[in-house]
Amino acid sequence: MENSRLEMNTILSTAGVRFDGYHAGDYRLSVDEVVSILEPMVSDERKKRILSVIAQRTYSVAPVVEGLVNTGNVSAVMRTSEGLGFQPFHVIKNKEKFKKSVRTSQGAHKWLDVSIWENAVDCAKSLKMQGYQIVVTHLDASAVPLSEIDLTIPTAIVFGNEKFGVSEATLAAADFTAILPSPGFVQSYNISVAAAMSLYAAHDQRVKRFGQNGDLPTTDQIRLQADFYMRSVNHAEDILKRHLGIF
Repeated sequence: MENSRLEMNTILSTAGVRFDGYHAGDYRLSVDEVVSILEPMVSDERKKRILSVIAQRTYSVAPVVEGLVNTGNVSAVMRTSEGLGFQPFHVIKNKEKFKKSVRTSQGAHKWLDVSIWENAVDCAKSLKMQGYQIVVTHLDASAVPLSEIDLTIPTAIVFGNEKFGVSEATLAAADFTAILPSPGFVQSYNISVAAAMSLYAAHDQRVKRFGQNGDLPTTDQIRLQADFYMRSVNHAEDILKRHLGIF
């Protein structure tokens, strides 16, 4: 449980910072320079793995969790998102306080661009401005099966609080409310299960339409390559400082 609490604190403190090169005082290295300097320290096998992962990354699907109180549920959704190649991840805190869990994200948060929002209105406004349709997993009179929604266009999929679901603000911003297939007696799934089903559905639609999930332009691929090298090479920051002559 302590590991889960520490991990959530790390996520909250480092969120919102998208790697765009190395900065040290007045010194700066571009993402291309970071790749060039660190690449000799990356094994061929590791480099191949990193490039393979990046090739399947996309910003076209943005998972959003709102008001989740169980850190294990947040971590589980993060792991699914990272595993399926969805690079952005949004956390709407609202007024909820996180509760400890034995589950962690297994480091998935390190490989995602995590954004933390204090409220749903600001998050929804930002997503709309970026061109996302907002799909909320919520059972109401207008809800349609998730399979009927086009998830191959830029889509933010919102998963709500374990007990109360999503906020009224999120529902007001939704382009669609969606339900998952539930032919059994239960009417709802655990949030981590619902997220896994929904995100896999988005991944499946994209692969069937485009042949693969990944769609990053070269600039984003290089940026992520530099970021992932930074996270993969021991003492990467020290190496970059020595290159700049400031260490």
